[in-house]
Amino acid sequence: MGKQYKTLTDKDVAFIKEQKLFYLSSSSGGEVNLSPKGYDSIRVLNNSTLVFMNYPGSGNRTYRDAVNDGEFTLLFNAYDGDAKILRLFCKATIIKGCSERFTEYLKKFSEKRILVRDFFEFKIYAVESSCGEAIPYMDYKGDRKSLKNWVKKMDKNDKLQEYKQNHFAPPNLQNL
Repeated sequence: MGKQYKTLTDKDVAFIKEQKLFYLSSSSGGEVNLSPKGYDSIRVLNNSTLVFMNYPGSGNRTYRDAVNDGEFTLLFNAYDGDAKILRLFCKATIIKGCSERFTEYLKKFSEKRILVRDFFEFKIYAVESSCGEAIPYMDYKGDRKSLKNWVKKMDKNDKLQEYKQNHFAPPNLQNL
């Protein structure tokens, strides 16, 4: 049976660290954005704060929802071992590349600066766990390299900075 509480437990933190995939949903009054997230892109800072390392990609609705004081849910579920679903209900702060905290957070990951668009600091206000017995077993085979290769190619062709500047908050999504 599911339960809801205010902050992460030690078991929750250990569970998050084991996951290779999680889902990030957000909304600031428009459609709900839902994206799967991989790579080694999340860190638990304490029992009520996480930081997510955001790579450049096709859009940036997460940014739009953060600047519009939107709501965020991070969902982690077990694909092996004991069944479990963990939802984190949060508010987000954007940490841009010019910030001292950006440099501080980058040190928590083994990623090169050029591959990171920004960080999102998530303040958790509720945690919800449930059984997840209907989640199938799945095997992790490795990370895809295509996104990182695309970013490196953009940087090599001197197009990455312009891309990052033009994709903080896509103009057609700013006020949804």
